[in-house]
Amino acid sequence: MDQLAMLKEDCIVKQKRGIHIILASIVVWSGILVVQLLAIPVLTKNLLVFICTAALLPISFVISRFINVDFQNKANPLTKLGMLFSTNQLLYLLIAMWIYPTIPNKMLMVLAIIFGAHLLPYSWLYNSRVYLVSSIIISILALFVGLNFTPFILALVMVGAVVVFCIALIFEHLRRSK
Repeated sequence: MDQLAMLKEDCIVKQKRGIHIILASIVVWSGILVVQLLAIPVLTKNLLVFICTAALLPISFVISRFINVDFQNKANPLTKLGMLFSTNQLLYLLIAMWIYPTIPNKMLMVLAIIFGAHLLPYSWLYNSRVYLVSSIIISILALFVGLNFTPFILALVMVGAVVVFCIALIFEHLRRSK
């Protein structure tokens, strides 16, 4: 096994393929679903959606403690690469911020597409077919549902999609850990 493969395996084992982040994503998308149920103006909903997304890292940190994940894995340089993958998503959020006042009813769709698309590089980091397939399916599903249905339906679909993604990721991790 070469050094890169060993470092990737270390990430897979110590960070359990990022399951703590995906579990936190379920909580965040559930919060977004609740926001969509509120009888408030769309711009206020969009602001609350951004606030929900800010809770991702604190929630994932707490979850990592419960499921025994090395949240930082400082000894492995690929952890910094994983953080770069996530930080890249912040730049894409600028697109969602532009959509926020311009086409407010489509902001959630753009955010969901960004979420799905940002999963793609993790398929390489975690040697994960589940990340690869989920990235493509979630992005396309978010586009289709976002163009054809209300933001509430999109949020509901995203909760379901992330739950299915998380279950598949857990099974993938358990199967490859044996």
